[in-house]
Amino acid sequence: MRIVVISDEALKTELLAQGVNATAEIIWLSLPEKVTGATCYIDLLFDCTEERINVLQEISSGLTIVNSVNKTCNDLPEDFIRINGWPTFLSRSLIEAACSNEKLKAEADTIFSFFNKSIEWVPDIVGFISPRVISMIINEAFFTIQDEVTGKDEIDIAMKLGTRYPFGPFEWTQKIGIKNIYVLLSTLSAIHKRYEPSELLKQEAEKQ
Repeated sequence: MRIVVISDEALKTELLAQGVNATAEIIWLSLPEKVTGATCYIDLLFDCTEERINVLQEISSGLTIVNSVNKTCNDLPEDFIRINGWPTFLSRSLIEAACSNEKLKAEADTIFSFFNKSIEWVPDIVGFISPRVISMIINEAFFTIQDEVTGKDEIDIAMKLGTRYPFGPFEWTQKIGIKNIYVLLSTLSAIHKRYEPSELLKQEAEKQ
């Protein structure tokens, strides 16, 4: 089993959080390129551009798994699987993924078992489940700052102590990337106004 992973060092560390099965050969790349005998490509740096999709289709003759939170399978080739690979989420033992092809699901289950991870197959919706929830929590934290209730550090401390979250909303924002949060909320707000990004979040995202 030869698995090609396109990643940076941070996401590589998260993917390996539960270790790796020694029977799998993992090849790490920073950019997509053809690897002879590759069973699967996992693109954790996927940007959902037409150019990137075309490159992956050219080099991959097997399963292709992409980190695509803000887009759905309707925006991807039918033989692609999308996962939630946002920073901090990939380190968990359970991976959110979406795909309509049962054969591909079984193959992906096998691939992630080599990383000692399981897949939770969820509906093919923008934002999956966890990113939606966390993005809304982050958005509410920005509204709280806008209303001058308290400061960012105080909110982070309160949320970690009060809810036992691993990170406060603003710590999570730094790790995930505020642009990722903003794009997801903006996309979801076209479906329902409750996802409308706060003005402060929008302003900070536009500075990046």
